[in-house]
Amino acid sequence: MALNPNVNTVLGPFRMKRYSAFAIAREAARYHQGWERAWASPEPKAHYDAIIVGAGGHGLATAYYLGKNFGITNLAVIEKGWLGGGNTGRNTTIIRSNYLQDPSAAIYEKARSLYETMSQDLNYNVMFSPRGVLMLAQTHHEVRGYQRTAYANALQGVKTEFIGPEKVKEICPIMNIEGPRYPVMGGLWQSRGGTARHDAVAWGYARACSDMGMDILQKTEVTGVTREGGKVTGVETSRGHIGCDKLGIVVAGHSGHVAEMAGFRLPIESVALQALVSEPIKPCMDIVVMANTVHGYLSQSDKGEMVIGGGTDSYNNYTQRGSFHHIEETVRALIETFPMISRLKMLRQWGGIVDVTGDRSPILSKTPLENCFINCGWGTGGFKAIPGSGWGFAELMAKGYSPLTAEFGLDRFKEGRFIDESVAAGVAH
Repeated sequence: MALNPNVNTVLGPFRMKRYSAFAIAREAARYHQGWERAWASPEPKAHYDAIIVGAGGHGLATAYYLGKNFGITNLAVIEKGWLGGGNTGRNTTIIRSNYLQDPSAAIYEKARSLYETMSQDLNYNVMFSPRGVLMLAQTHHEVRGYQRTAYANALQGVKTEFIGPEKVKEICPIMNIEGPRYPVMGGLWQSRGGTARHDAVAWGYARACSDMGMDILQKTEVTGVTREGGKVTGVETSRGHIGCDKLGIVVAGHSGHVAEMAGFRLPIESVALQALVSEPIKPCMDIVVMANTVHGYLSQSDKGEMVIGGGTDSYNNYTQRGSFHHIEETVRALIETFPMISRLKMLRQWGGIVDVTGDRSPILSKTPLENCFINCGWGTGGFKAIPGSGWGFAELMAKGYSPLTAEFGLDRFKEGRFIDESVAAGVAH
């Protein structure tokens, strides 16, 4: 069972104790010997009202909102590894909602607004930092595209603005806006975007789910999906068969594999997405910058590390390692705009497995198997959507319909109703 030294919880049938300044003072007086485990590690029941496969951010958020909004607490979240050990713990934590297409803007803005109050809602500090997200326009095409997005966001009620190069330099002084290949011509600025602590998001949701009586089953691999008469009846796992009335599949890069167990195919492909961080340095950058022309993005963590990310690998794979070509391509592209990073040493590098659809938008949908639901296809932008995804997917599982997820069904690929964010934004982050 996972431990978190900053949690004060009573497990089992009791309500967990709330975090507070008084709790910190009390534990300090007794040498921090009273902090308990954040969530229970029970044996699986024979049957649940609902099972969520995947204990990442999206899966845990779905479970939380099923309990909070619909009272469904006889529920298990099943994870083959450890909680939050997939993409939730491997991303670069960017949160924004300035998307062009209306369905995308709606679900991402719902997520962004939920992030603002998440620490209070969960009684767990997720370190949400609304520092602002700047998407650079470094070609005339991007200038026109981001101006169009700013107008669309105004109609959608999403607060963004297109700013000129002088304003870009003002809010990010370390940037070189006169690059010889790609000078900065402006940018799309969302002042209420930002970052959060990815692990804390998963831990906070897990703690709240356990408090509602849900079972979080780690190191429990799903090996099959059982069905009868076209309806799901449960899952086969490394710990035996577990029955359920409803099944939610939320496993990111492994979605196609689990869907095959359930008897249907998905229009997705899995690729690696890599990132790296530098050695820690003094504060020099208090916003997030995305440079889509060269496909690199940069922010500074609370520890002082420069967090650097880029595009997906160009071939399908399931690796969670970094590679030299990513360092070379991404850092080389960013150095022109941020010359200071050329003098930094790399501290560590990692990869995650992302699932990508043809239109670069997610799938939140019913499936051909009755009472089986799928949440996947978030590509490289899944972290920012976690609370909005969980909110909408929980509503879909509980009621069979959610206005947040209505446009993201599997049937859109059959009917040609694409939500093409790759064309709209030029990048799927």
